[in-house]
Amino acid sequence: MLDIIPNKEQMINLVGKPLFEIWNELCALIDEKYDMDRSWDKGGKAWTYEYKYRRGGKTLCALYARENCVGFMIILGKDERLRFEKDRESYGEEVQKIFDEAQTYHDRKWMMFEPRDTSLFDDFIRLLRIKRKPNRR
Repeated sequence: MLDIIPNKEQMINLVGKPLFEIWNELCALIDEKYDMDRSWDKGGKAWTYEYKYRRGGKTLCALYARENCVGFMIILGKDERLRFEKDRESYGEEVQKIFDEAQTYHDRKWMMFEPRDTSLFDDFIRLLRIKRKPNRR
């Protein structure tokens, strides 16, 4: 856990205003559909911050921040990967490419996106639905 949760100004200084707006839009989209526990942490070697959405001990997704970059990670387990594969043609090319190139660990596919705009948000929400049905109306 982080001792200091970054404030708006620190996040803008880190990722830049345009990406901070993308970050906020993505969080708002997730918050609108999912009632989850949210936590800040250090981002490991590659990222400055991690912002994780979890419920009942299961992670839905995580957002990451580092200098001039934001990340969106979703991990698909074996069954979830099969569900994606069944419907893969309905996802955009970039999502399919990231799925194909994603590292697989113990049956899980770690898909990391670095959104520069909101164009992939519909696909992100569909990926989240594979993991968990939205629990907010």
